[in-house]
Amino acid sequence: MTQTEARKTLKDAPIMWRRINSIGIILDCNSTYASNLGYSKSEILGKPIFEHVPKESWETMNDSLKSWFETGKVTDRKIVFVRQDKSTFEGLLQATSLYDENKNLIGSNTVIFDLTKMTENNIEKYEKFFEESIKRIKQIKISEFEKLDQESKSECEGLRKMFQMLSEINLKKLK
Repeated sequence: MTQTEARKTLKDAPIMWRRINSIGIILDCNSTYASNLGYSKSEILGKPIFEHVPKESWETMNDSLKSWFETGKVTDRKIVFVRQDKSTFEGLLQATSLYDENKNLIGSNTVIFDLTKMTENNIEKYEKFFEESIKRIKQIKISEFEKLDQESKSECEGLRKMFQMLSEINLKKLK
């Protein structure tokens, strides 16, 4: 999958982002996700999401998947994640669905906030990033959308929904 202009907004974003397919296999992630978990991107791609949570959190992660299948999104789901060095952190998972041109579920865009890093400074950084990303996606929709192939249109629309959902979260309540 080539990287679209919409997805380039996530490359070095301050948020942990991953894309999974409909059965929970990680298809893509950004550098923030990889570095926070202590892996290279190539060590993450193709792995199930359960590899990044301790066994004690598998049921919570499975419940999150069920909720996503039923509603098309997941909001404010607290899950413990495990890094490569076996240290853990509590994360807050937010996910929105991706659909193909026939409205079939093909995966999700997922953002995870490390709750230990929810400082005023980071919250301001996240909020600014969401605002800038929404503007960038709107610009893509205005200037380039009709030129995109169907897969890129789906991706752009999925990211628009994700950033919209993220911008509506009161991050200060998460501290």
